Amino acid sequence: VTNLPKTFMLNQNYPNPFNPSTIISYTVPSGFSKTMVSLKIYNINGQMIKELLHQELSAGKYLTKWDGTTQNGMPAASGIYFVRMIAGSQQLTKKMTLLK
Repeated sequence: VTNLPKTFMLNQNYPNPFNPSTIISYTVPSGFSKTMVSLKIYNINGQMIKELLHQELSAGKYLTKWDGTTQNGMPAASGIYFVRMIAGSQQLTKKMTLLK
């Protein structure tokens, strides 16, 4: 795959602030095929409220949508949230704002 960065990337979600949904983009660098990647949403208290992704990914650029709901399908409250990407030994986090 060409034009991929040499490191894992988690880009700022868009739109941000958002309501009702947002797009999270991230990159698995070349040379990292079959890497286990997870994307989880945490609230301001550090509690995991939703797991968006947990699967092996090949090198490439990816988009995942968060619809503003919790793991049990309930709407998340307005406020600050964090998306954490864990890929191999890498951990990347971005702050997001849900406005209702």
